[in-house]
Amino acid sequence: MPNRAITPEVVKELGLLPEEFEQIVKYLGRRPNFTELSIYSVMWSEHASYKNSIKYLKTLPRKGSAILCEAGQENAGLVDIGDGMACCFKMESHNHPCAVEPYQGAATGVGGINRDIFTMGARPVAQLNSLRFGDLRSERTKWLIKGVVKGIGNYGNAFGIPVLGGEVQFDDSYHMNPLVNAMSVGLVDKNGVVSAVAKGPGNPVYIVGSATGKDGIHGATFASANITEDSADDIPSIQVGDPFQEKITMEASLECIKTGALVGMQDMGAAGIICSTSEMSEKGGCGMRIDLSKVPLRQHNMEAWEILLSESQERMLMVVQKGREADIERVLNRWDISYAIIGEVVEGDTLEFSYQGQVVAQVPASSLVLGGGAPVYDREYREPAYFKEYQQFNIDTVPEPADLKAVASFLVAHPNIASKRWVTEQYDTMIGTGNMSTNVPSDAGAFNLKGTDKALLMTADCNGRYVKANPEVGTMIAVAEAARNITCTGGRPLAITDCLNFGNPYNPEVYWQFVQSIKGMGAACTKFDTPVTGGNVSFYNQASIGGKEEAVFPTPTIGMIGLLDSKKHHTSLAFREKGHMIYLIGRTVNDIASSEYLYSYHGIKASPAPYFNLDEEFEMQQTLRSLIEQELIQSAHDVSDGGLFVALLESAMPNNLGFDITTDAEVRPDAFLFGEAQGRVVVSVSLQREAKFLDFMGTSRVPFAALGHVTKSEIRIDDVAFGFVSDLKQLYLTAIERIVEE
Repeated sequence: MPNRAITPEVVKELGLLPEEFEQIVKYLGRRPNFTELSIYSVMWSEHASYKNSIKYLKTLPRKGSAILCEAGQENAGLVDIGDGMACCFKMESHNHPCAVEPYQGAATGVGGINRDIFTMGARPVAQLNSLRFGDLRSERTKWLIKGVVKGIGNYGNAFGIPVLGGEVQFDDSYHMNPLVNAMSVGLVDKNGVVSAVAKGPGNPVYIVGSATGKDGIHGATFASANITEDSADDIPSIQVGDPFQEKITMEASLECIKTGALVGMQDMGAAGIICSTSEMSEKGGCGMRIDLSKVPLRQHNMEAWEILLSESQERMLMVVQKGREADIERVLNRWDISYAIIGEVVEGDTLEFSYQGQVVAQVPASSLVLGGGAPVYDREYREPAYFKEYQQFNIDTVPEPADLKAVASFLVAHPNIASKRWVTEQYDTMIGTGNMSTNVPSDAGAFNLKGTDKALLMTADCNGRYVKANPEVGTMIAVAEAARNITCTGGRPLAITDCLNFGNPYNPEVYWQFVQSIKGMGAACTKFDTPVTGGNVSFYNQASIGGKEEAVFPTPTIGMIGLLDSKKHHTSLAFREKGHMIYLIGRTVNDIASSEYLYSYHGIKASPAPYFNLDEEFEMQQTLRSLIEQELIQSAHDVSDGGLFVALLESAMPNNLGFDITTDAEVRPDAFLFGEAQGRVVVSVSLQREAKFLDFMGTSRVPFAALGHVTKSEIRIDDVAFGFVSDLKQLYLTAIERIVEE
């Protein structure tokens, strides 16, 4: 294999374009051998280089008062949360691996994102995940969701990190290509951050952790191609995870940092050794000389290119101060962690890899990495034909249902709205005693910052249906909803990470969705002062079935971090007492566009994004934050999937209360109850605070309306009985479990 002739067919097979091959020849001053070509194949893949997205990613806001390092500077985002602490967080996708091997694909996704956190010196304290699958009634989807959820649960539970939030959605567009986006959040002393850098000629380079095998080879390339009917043949590209090994690797790594002997450290994720050596070297303005013969192996007969590209899990690359080796090795030995010195830092820009006494590759580090010599493209894009069709939707063409109770029951049992209890009960949400959301259910996850009066808030949000309808507006909504969840919980948004899931970037209509989405994200993040700290682009999320390619809904998942400055303002979504008044804050609109009601109940797929106004949304959230700080409301819950009725039901269920409301005569009853117009929040107000609440709202410019009051257990709308909350709660809690287990 290493002597394989370099032909145009081999270049294409490795995912490289003819012009990229010519650029490689130019960088090297000669034709590459197979090992070198394989190096460029993975490092210049979309997954590793962002060659089709970086131009637009650079337009996103990256500066903010709380930002400690800009996007791309380190493995994960870093924001100042006061008291000498920083929050380290990131989200990444593991979509393609999960499509062919859901258990290991999901498990190693969790492992990889946690390594990004603790290699910076932060201890992971919380996880979130955003999952997308096809029709839940199909056998393929049941197989996928069972494997993915078990993989996330088994790895995360064993590793010992609680899951504090996330989302699960279903649509036919995700049938062959599920989306599995994992987010990790960690805490670190502001002065204890470790950089992924190599410098200092003569400093030794260590590989630490698990032995290297053939799993995951060309995984980055695999993630940069379409899913096909033959993708199951690519299972060798899926890594195999060991959460217990990761746990001790984390503890050992954090202890190594305390010795002060580390120059830099990076985990080995996509593209393995070649990625870590090239990125750390380029960042430090140096090169490395690596002997692959010294890498501990768990399989025989591995060739040099396989060792270089392996994505075996639970491995780290450390650069140690020369003369301090004993300090690091003492820690690693105490934790019984395998390690080996595989090379050293050298002057210049060259990465030299040898194997069994022979030099097998010599490449400039700067030519491999994002921001260095990796190619950057601006692909053709054009507005899809469907976009104008979606804008022509007219609510008057949709018949009003005769039985609103039947619609309510339909939506409550729909997998996109029903409780995700079947999923979340497989995750450990309590380990570490930091989760504040168990007894105080709220729109965002809350982690207790012990020893302070603060809490860290976090959420992951996106509605791909909205983004398909209008990528710019739909992505603004994703950012706004994340901010709304933070605000409803009593906090202020700080920053975001993202996971941008799209189809093939060479498809002009897909690329248009991407470009418009970035535009919307930039506008919303600027408005909410939530700079983008980094994240992940996942293209090629589409399936080739029977010769026809179908892309998933464009799904730019937003992971947001916020801060609750005072724990006494931690606000629940739950109604507290019978008799409390219920108000709707935000504009009421006669709108059902892109709602679950329109899409699933009526089966109308073509409609624009729901009503959204960025300025109104921002002002509403500012007002809501003031209401919470002045303790004028008892609960707050945003109106999102399923509309106002579902929001009211979700507020009623935790304490088994009901509600009695009156609809707005100016708006169609189905739009009032089930429309998903944005910028709205349901709040409850005690009778003792109602006068002050009304005085405050009267001085604001934010529209609001009295809906009704909290009842003991019955649900009534316009004096019509909709039953008891206990009955709908049972339907809500068991819907997904019934379908999955049937």
